[in-house]
Amino acid sequence: MKKLLLAFSVASLSCAASAQQINVICSVQAEWCTLMSTVYAKTTGVKVNMVAKGSGEALAQLNAEKANPKTDIWFGGTGDPHLQAAEQGLTLEYKSDQLAQLHPWAQKQAADSKYRTVGVYLGPLGFGFNKELLAKKKAQPPASWADLLKPEYKGEVQMANPASSGTAYTMIATLVQLMGEEKAFDYMKKLHPNISAYTRSGTAPVKAVARGETMVSISFVHDVTTEAVNGFPAGSATPVEGTGAEIGSMSIVKGGPNTEAAKKFYEWALTPGGQQFGLAARQFQLPSNTKVAKDPRMTDPAKIKLINYDYAKYGASAERRRLIARWEKEIQNQGR
Repeated sequence: MKKLLLAFSVASLSCAASAQQINVICSVQAEWCTLMSTVYAKTTGVKVNMVAKGSGEALAQLNAEKANPKTDIWFGGTGDPHLQAAEQGLTLEYKSDQLAQLHPWAQKQAADSKYRTVGVYLGPLGFGFNKELLAKKKAQPPASWADLLKPEYKGEVQMANPASSGTAYTMIATLVQLMGEEKAFDYMKKLHPNISAYTRSGTAPVKAVARGETMVSISFVHDVTTEAVNGFPAGSATPVEGTGAEIGSMSIVKGGPNTEAAKKFYEWALTPGGQQFGLAARQFQLPSNTKVAKDPRMTDPAKIKLINYDYAKYGASAERRRLIARWEKEIQNQGR
């Protein structure tokens, strides 16, 4: 498998990179980050200095480095923080040669950011659940947002903290668009007693589900598929009322130390060869390049009820800060 990946990746590179190193923040699963960096380094001779960070933490780092950027490229993670980075002038305008090959949602992400970011994968938001725990407690798996309020889930649901997790912020923005803001916050107040933990990482709740530490998680469904493929008793569902999806994105940092090398990595990461590594690392997001073969274990967006998520509005810095501040005041700080 590794030999096949290496050969395919060599073929997908249009030219050899000339710079000797590139500094990457990677906001997807560690296995994906490692596989990408290892193969890219071997096929180009470029040293890849890759650091894994959640999307909220990645945006904070780029802001902290603004006067003297040390990062060249930011790969993956929910698209909202990438749009915020674009709005704040932290990322470089760049139109890829691959744009015409990408799904419309990936192209729109690029256009909405004035070509300061681009979509690299799509992942719907939903629920993870532990089949064994549900059976033991004779509970049904959740099929709707309303189901999460049921008394049998009291203290049995985990979600991430939206201040540090793009997954959780996607949930808030989804509920606001689905229900209206006041009803969405009323819903989250009612959900609060059923939440056992607000984790720092967006993937921590589904890992807790997989290991039997909690019954239900609010997660991107591709993360649940990964746990199931790895042998854990995890199942997933998307809410019948409707749900949002992340557009995992990629951005070149403005003023980074290795910008030309970053452009080459960016182009490579959008090719079919560069987009194979998620699946190779047992990650099941839908790749943005239309020429990548779709694995049957990936959630088909056409078969679920997706809302018309306004990525431009909810990707704006002021809107994100406002909604998170309200969540912290009204939800996180209320008693159980």
